[in-house]
Amino acid sequence: MEGERPVRLLVSGVTASAALLREAAALRADALLVHHGWYWRGEDPRLTGVRRERTRLVLDAGIHLFGYHLPLDAHPQLGNNAQLGRLMGWRVDERIGKYGLLCLHRLPAASDAKALSSALQRRLGRAPLAVGSLERPLRTIAWCTGAAQDMLEQAIDAGADAFVSGEISERTTHLAREAGVVYLAAGHHATERFGVQALGEHVAARLGIVHRFVDDDNPV
Repeated sequence: MEGERPVRLLVSGVTASAALLREAAALRADALLVHHGWYWRGEDPRLTGVRRERTRLVLDAGIHLFGYHLPLDAHPQLGNNAQLGRLMGWRVDERIGKYGLLCLHRLPAASDAKALSSALQRRLGRAPLAVGSLERPLRTIAWCTGAAQDMLEQAIDAGADAFVSGEISERTTHLAREAGVVYLAAGHHATERFGVQALGEHVAARLGIVHRFVDDDNPV
């Protein structure tokens, strides 16, 4: 959405929620950069109710709004998967599937799922939901941030011992159990806070503007 003025302050956040829009307006942001925009596949595109209010907030504040979904997941340097790997110290040894979204890291020495779960909790600030035995030894970790539960089967086929994502579903719980793979659901929001920050910092450095990240926390 086009704003009204030159961009000097860029605010970034995970999702273009009303709370984030109000905070950006309060900060007098000129532009807002998000990972999750307003429209999901199959949703009603009419500007009514919540959608009308979000649109009004942006228009009243004169803010430019930019959203990057899959491109920000997949970018090999600035993307969510790349940034989560960097945060956790996982080298990307292989990329699999459409857009290379599924990443694999082969551990240089055997570890276990308990250590992996603890490391995720320390770095993300929340305990992941773990399905499977935390005593399981690990040699290969697969990950994809956000709602990537449907990539579990690809991770299994690739030989992963553990799969880290944001969410898990009822059906993928059973698949993980029966395949013997440890599934660590570390939070959709929690795993996707880092790509938009990296992109915001990159843009700010390139253009000589100010960037500020605002975390509208989400327990999911």
